[in-house]
Amino acid sequence: MISIASRLRLPFAVLAGALLALALLSTTSAQDTDPVEDLAGAVDTAWLMLAAFLVFFMQAGFAMVEAGFVRAKNTTNILMKNVLDCCVGGIAFWAVGFGLAYGLSGDDAPGLFGDGNFFLSDFDAYASWIFQFAFAATAATIVSGAMAERTSFTAYLVYTACITALIYPIVVHWAWDVNGWMSAFNEDKFMANGYIDFAGSGVVHAVGGTAGLIGAIVVGPRIGKFNKDGSVGVIPGHNIGMASLGMFILWFGWYGFNPGSTLALSGGYAEIAARVAVTTTLAACGGGVTAVIGSKVMTGKYDMGFTVNGILGGLVGITAGCATVEPWAALVIGCVASLVVMGGVKLLDSLKIDDPVGAIPVHMMGGIWGVLAVGLFSDKDLLLNAYGSEQNYGLLMGGGVEQLAAQAVGIAAIVGWTAALSGILFLGIKFTVGLRVSEAEELQGLDLGEHGMPAYPDFSPAGGSGVFGGVVSEGMGSAGVGSLPKPLPESGSAGA
Repeated sequence: MISIASRLRLPFAVLAGALLALALLSTTSAQDTDPVEDLAGAVDTAWLMLAAFLVFFMQAGFAMVEAGFVRAKNTTNILMKNVLDCCVGGIAFWAVGFGLAYGLSGDDAPGLFGDGNFFLSDFDAYASWIFQFAFAATAATIVSGAMAERTSFTAYLVYTACITALIYPIVVHWAWDVNGWMSAFNEDKFMANGYIDFAGSGVVHAVGGTAGLIGAIVVGPRIGKFNKDGSVGVIPGHNIGMASLGMFILWFGWYGFNPGSTLALSGGYAEIAARVAVTTTLAACGGGVTAVIGSKVMTGKYDMGFTVNGILGGLVGITAGCATVEPWAALVIGCVASLVVMGGVKLLDSLKIDDPVGAIPVHMMGGIWGVLAVGLFSDKDLLLNAYGSEQNYGLLMGGGVEQLAAQAVGIAAIVGWTAALSGILFLGIKFTVGLRVSEAEELQGLDLGEHGMPAYPDFSPAGGSGVFGGVVSEGMGSAGVGSLPKPLPESGSAGA
């Protein structure tokens, strides 16, 4: 008797032979491809997507830092804003933002903005889009921290869409697109090597921080922050552990932000990415140690709030020059960035500008320092390695003042554009839909006033039903819920 296996052997052999013949025919008819090049392209695409996912994970870090530095009664509100940065920002960047940043309707785009690929039409480089979207979401989320605890959620939805769709993409085109007027990748450089900002100290962080500064000025300080006698009221955040966790998530995500900005690993970029990881690490370490020492000198205490923001300041500071400076210079840049952050906190207090999480000193001031540091510390050989040019490099490295001048003009343009457009945006919101919540709502907390849902219902004396109905039982009470902050001795915490 013939077995079933024997009966099936011939049909399977015929099928296998047919598939092999089709494969050979397809290979013969297709254009010749180099398998090594195919593999390199696949690795580069995978690297870019991995970097994008790491940068996107930074949204969790921003959420934790901002939530930890605000009061318990505003936790749900700040988390909602971070969530909507991704959702609203993703749609806005898909529809308009990416087209203004990199879009092409022909062979070239104008020097001021992209002019094609809106809604990703005629575009299929999806790994590039997802990477750029993660950066756009980062720029938008910085603003929410500077305006926390008193800004209307409706107003927030308007301004986060505008920043992602218009303000940030225009800067990206100027600095990173090959057609951008100040781009280091433009064949016709406007000064020296053009504006060099490897991963976005200016393009991402100074844009977010500057928009946050204008927003904080227009919306005004929180109730109780600045007293009538001229003293500064300390309003501590509710969870330093949450803020510290957020800092570590951001630090981890920065390894996608900076090394990932090589955009590839093949062609020698793997070596650059590895070096960038080292400079990123040393700048963060320098920022943290400097903050610890500086806080002890300034306040007599080792302040964890300053330490968190000192590390973040170091990371922001190295982001522009991470590929063009030596490791020792990265350490110096991180240390100086931390001092800039601490000085920035004091400066804002003296100017009566309220920034609950320290976003302006970290991202705007730290970002400006990072951009200028490129013109001071960029190494001749590393600049050649990363950008293919060695004619102008860091002033302190013997390269002259030309690159520093290019950096200064570039960051001035970025800050000026962002400040002007943000001023129009925030004033427009203020006099239309309204920018700030009512005094009663601010005192009660935005969690209940805007969302009907406290973040910690078991400890909230004011119940909230959320979207599911019912009544939340009265709890044990929560510091800062429904009352003015109590006067406390002034500390140096950047999160205060």
